[in-house]
Amino acid sequence: MTVTKREPAIWQALIPIGVLVLLLSINVIIFGADATGGPNQVAMVLAAGVGAIFAIRLGYKWSEIEHSIVKSISSAMAAILILMVIGALSGTWLLSGIVPAMIYYGLKILNPTIFLFAATVVCCIVSLATGSSWSTVATVGIALLGIGKTLGISEPVVAGAIISGSYFGDKMSPLSDTTNLAPAMAGTDLFTHVRYMMYTTIPTLIITLIIFLVWGFTLTTTDTSTETEAVMSAIDSAFNLNPVLFIVPALVLVMIVKKMPALPALLIGSLLGGIFAIIFQPQIIDQVSGINGDFVKSSFMAVMKAMSIDTAIKTDNAMISDLLSSGGMYGMMNTIWLIVCAMMFGGVMESCGMLRVIAERIIQWAHSTGSLVASTAATCIFFNLTASDQYMAIAVPGRMYADTYRKRGYKPELLSRTLEDAGTVTSVLIPWNTCGATQAKVLGVSTFAYAPYAFFCIISPVMTVLQAYINFKIRRFSDDEAKQS
Repeated sequence: MTVTKREPAIWQALIPIGVLVLLLSINVIIFGADATGGPNQVAMVLAAGVGAIFAIRLGYKWSEIEHSIVKSISSAMAAILILMVIGALSGTWLLSGIVPAMIYYGLKILNPTIFLFAATVVCCIVSLATGSSWSTVATVGIALLGIGKTLGISEPVVAGAIISGSYFGDKMSPLSDTTNLAPAMAGTDLFTHVRYMMYTTIPTLIITLIIFLVWGFTLTTTDTSTETEAVMSAIDSAFNLNPVLFIVPALVLVMIVKKMPALPALLIGSLLGGIFAIIFQPQIIDQVSGINGDFVKSSFMAVMKAMSIDTAIKTDNAMISDLLSSGGMYGMMNTIWLIVCAMMFGGVMESCGMLRVIAERIIQWAHSTGSLVASTAATCIFFNLTASDQYMAIAVPGRMYADTYRKRGYKPELLSRTLEDAGTVTSVLIPWNTCGATQAKVLGVSTFAYAPYAFFCIISPVMTVLQAYINFKIRRFSDDEAKQS
């Protein structure tokens, strides 16, 4: 007996999405920021199960659904491998003193007369180096907030500058999980994604810096050299700081510019970080390995630990010690777990055309490039508001719109950029989102209080929609590329 496959109705397609949003919302209420450590992954699996039930009732066989799941997960394998190598790179760059050197020299530009501008720049540098807005806010951000308070600057304004700089790095750093998640969902590669984001991100950052620079010159400030020196002294005493360390990130940057594939470029950067650690940071090698008297064994163990598992550098400054930690490849497992579950959900929803039905209903009013990008941005913000998690605001819309962008002739980096411009940075502006709730708690400033001053996060979605409407640097497939895609 042949079963006729039926097109899903819009209500059938929306029910798994609704179940997902409901479960994610419950997770945030119960688990808070810990929801991303497992509960949200389970929610996606359960929502995928609901979608599979509808798919079977629509006439699809489990083997077809399973094939779609495997295909969906397979499409993200390149991003998963890159994430693992990034975990190794972050560990060896910490061990070698590359990341601490970036922080140290970044703090050198902190000038009280241009505090808001400098605070934003420092957070940009640190978040680019670490790939984490959360770590930046929880460490350097807290220090900057204290300095700003000492200067008599409004705490919400300082918090806005900190958030702006921190989420610049979260959005642009190849070490960031969201920067890897977005291209994985859209179907492009990491470095293409990062380079294309510059068209919207750099103007947004420039506008943000101009605002804070002009604002800063209207403020009366006092000397904060003591606080800054304490932080810099802690880094300087723990590491052998040397400008030669920047050879490694410079070489990685050259490889990126030369368009070397991401995986070998980052792996080379990771290995070079390990070599530089052995050369320049023997005392850190001994500290991490716990071995004295056998430098060869100690070096091997320290580098392997930095690349694979938790690494923490102890200094005489507790705040800096918190910042100087890395999870290696192991630290990326939670994000990889999330990607696999997101792709599983996307595979189920794609197997019977549910995502296509939802996307078609949304974009039936989106006839231009601008309206399509605006619809995508609005969907990302909707999921930040309802699912309360930036990963969901990237993963679900990414799977929803990927096929639509391709069929309309747009390259996937347009979608991946929009996901970050609207999904990554607006999460911190929503009090009940995991990002907004966490940063408000860490800084001691309510989300509603700092949100109006987080100019980078506010301008980013506006910039991406504006550039789409004026058709600026919109990448489309050529006729030959369209035939091959």
